Amino acid sequence: MLAPQIPVLVVTQADALPQLAPGDRLLRLPRNSGHGHADGASCVACSSQTDVRALLYNLLLDRDNGTDNFTRVIVDASAIPEPLQVMFALTGKLPAQALRDHTVAKRFYLQGVAGR
Repeated sequence: MLAPQIPVLVVTQADALPQLAPGDRLLRLPRNSGHGHADGASCVACSSQTDVRALLYNLLLDRDNGTDNFTRVIVDASAIPEPLQVMFALTGKLPAQALRDHTVAKRFYLQGVAGR
């Protein structure tokens, strides 16, 4: 039997970030790290830090291993130039890049967006 799905709230403006409740986990997607390109440029290093499916999968591993017991994830996407890509990744509008992406699709769902 599959575990219940975990809600994900995506925040697109910093002032819309809600107060964290017990059981909430916050993922902050960082702005350009400043290592030689403009914000929004394609960069493998920056992409790995903002790949929401990879970050959620890592959280899920911690939860399944008993080292974390979150019940909701809040993704702060206010610093990235294209927060819509985060929503596309969570709703299946972006193609899967790895098997972990299918696991994330089964275990998480987009609860909503704050700050549009």
